[in-house]
Amino acid sequence: MSAIHALFWDVGGVLLSNAWDRTERMAALEHFRLDEEEFHARHEKVVSSFERGKISLDEYLERTVFYRDRPFTRREFRDYMFSLSQPMPQVLGFARALADSGRYFMGALNNESRELNLYRIEKYGLRGIFRLFVSSCFVGLRKPESGIYRLAIETTQINPPECCFIDDRAANLECAANLGMRTIQMQTVEQLRDELGKLGVKV
Repeated sequence: MSAIHALFWDVGGVLLSNAWDRTERMAALEHFRLDEEEFHARHEKVVSSFERGKISLDEYLERTVFYRDRPFTRREFRDYMFSLSQPMPQVLGFARALADSGRYFMGALNNESRELNLYRIEKYGLRGIFRLFVSSCFVGLRKPESGIYRLAIETTQINPPECCFIDDRAANLECAANLGMRTIQMQTVEQLRDELGKLGVKV
């Protein structure tokens, strides 16, 4: 079995709460009293462009929320969106310890829109953990498309069996595994630590 030299991490659902997934969207709809069916119909038409960095957050909000007058401002909505991001301290601490060990190449591999991704990188000090951010908004590819995993492998020039990808969703692990990467479906920090340990990955 090849030794692991690179760890690629999903961000939302692993290190932090999700940025703008269904749970977060539903919280915003309830908070601002927006029509769920109307919003999600509009959201589905632009989410791919939003997460691939093809449209800005302002353009996304124009299409999904502010296509008509609202009793709240864009700034209020944006601030609420950003406030939904919360850390998973134990997992963040574990990832930081692995990074500080200097034994592994650490990269993030996730689907997020540009503004939220940059906010979360800065807010939670992710530049101190990761050397590479393969974010959908930067590379124009989204999980579970095989291209985003291939890009991570080719950019780092680390053989797939020497890479491990960590995500909380099984569907996002399939293409990575098909390319030869080792994969772990994140459930708890204890389970993650145990499964990494079985691959020889330790702090």
